[in-house]
Amino acid sequence: MLVRDVTLYVLARLGVVAVVTGALLLFKVPLLPALAVGVVVALPASLFLFKGLRQRVAVGLNERQAVRQAERDKLRAELRGDEGPLTQG
Repeated sequence: MLVRDVTLYVLARLGVVAVVTGALLLFKVPLLPALAVGVVVALPASLFLFKGLRQRVAVGLNERQAVRQAERDKLRAELRGDEGPLTQG
Protein backbone atom coordinates (compact mmCIF):
# COMPACT_ATOMS: atom_id res chain seq x y z
CA MET A 1 0.00 0.00 0.00
CA LEU A 2 2.69 2.50 0.99
CA VAL A 3 4.94 1.54 -1.91
CA ARG A 4 2.04 1.97 -4.32
CA ASP A 5 1.12 5.38 -2.91
CA VAL A 6 4.72 6.63 -2.98
CA THR A 7 5.14 5.37 -6.54
CA LEU A 8 1.92 7.06 -7.66
CA TYR A 9 2.93 10.32 -5.99
CA VAL A 10 6.38 10.32 -7.60
CA LEU A 11 4.93 9.50 -11.01
CA ALA A 12 2.30 12.22 -10.63
CA ARG A 13 4.94 14.80 -9.75
CA LEU A 14 7.09 13.70 -12.69
CA GLY A 15 4.01 14.02 -14.86
CA VAL A 16 3.53 17.63 -13.77
CA VAL A 17 7.19 18.33 -14.62
CA ALA A 18 6.69 16.72 -18.04
CA VAL A 19 3.50 18.66 -18.76
CA VAL A 20 4.98 22.03 -17.76
CA THR A 21 8.21 21.31 -19.65
CA GLY A 22 6.27 20.20 -22.72
CA ALA A 23 4.09 23.31 -22.64
CA LEU A 24 7.15 25.53 -22.45
CA LEU A 25 8.81 23.65 -25.30
CA LEU A 26 5.75 24.41 -27.44
CA PHE A 27 6.53 28.09 -26.90
CA LYS A 28 10.10 27.53 -28.13
CA VAL A 29 11.73 27.75 -24.69
CA PRO A 30 15.03 25.83 -24.68
CA LEU A 31 14.97 22.41 -23.02
CA LEU A 32 17.11 23.06 -19.93
CA PRO A 33 15.35 26.27 -18.84
CA ALA A 34 11.99 24.61 -19.56
CA LEU A 35 12.97 21.62 -17.45
CA ALA A 36 14.18 23.86 -14.63
CA VAL A 37 10.92 25.80 -14.62
CA GLY A 38 9.00 22.52 -14.76
CA VAL A 39 10.77 21.25 -11.65
CA VAL A 40 10.24 24.53 -9.79
CA VAL A 41 6.56 24.73 -10.75
CA ALA A 42 5.90 21.05 -9.96
CA LEU A 43 6.67 21.41 -6.24
CA PRO A 44 3.96 23.91 -5.28
CA ALA A 45 1.57 22.55 -7.90
CA SER A 46 1.83 19.03 -6.50
CA LEU A 47 1.06 20.33 -3.02
CA PHE A 48 -2.35 21.44 -4.28
CA LEU A 49 -3.05 18.99 -7.09
CA PHE A 50 -2.13 15.83 -5.22
CA LYS A 51 -3.07 16.76 -1.65
CA GLY A 52 -5.01 13.56 -0.98
CA LEU A 53 -2.26 11.33 -2.34
CA ARG A 54 0.38 13.26 -0.39
CA GLN A 55 -1.64 12.81 2.81
CA ARG A 56 -2.00 9.06 2.16
CA VAL A 57 1.77 8.82 1.76
CA ALA A 58 2.30 10.76 5.00
CA VAL A 59 -0.15 8.53 6.90
CA GLY A 60 1.52 5.40 5.53
CA LEU A 61 4.97 6.67 6.51
CA ASN A 62 3.72 7.51 10.01
CA GLU A 63 2.19 4.06 10.41
CA ARG A 64 5.40 2.40 9.24
CA GLN A 65 7.43 4.55 11.64
CA ALA A 66 5.15 3.56 14.53
CA VAL A 67 5.63 -0.14 13.74
CA ARG A 68 9.40 0.27 13.51
CA GLN A 69 9.48 2.22 16.78
CA ALA A 70 7.46 -0.49 18.55
CA GLU A 71 9.82 -3.18 17.23
CA ARG A 72 12.84 -1.14 18.31
CA ASP A 73 11.39 -0.58 21.80
CA LYS A 74 10.62 -4.28 22.16
CA LEU A 75 14.13 -5.24 21.12
CA ARG A 76 15.68 -2.74 23.54
CA ALA A 77 13.49 -4.07 26.37
CA GLU A 78 14.59 -7.63 25.58
CA LEU A 79 18.24 -6.60 25.52
CA ARG A 80 17.84 -4.92 28.92
CA GLY A 81 16.17 -8.08 30.23
CA ASP A 82 12.86 -6.37 30.97
CA GLU A 83 10.93 -9.11 29.18
CA GLY A 84 11.25 -12.87 29.24
CA PRO A 85 12.87 -14.77 26.38
CA LEU A 86 10.89 -15.09 23.17
CA THR A 87 10.95 -18.89 23.04
CA GLN A 88 12.05 -21.62 25.39
CA GLY A 89 13.80 -24.67 24.21
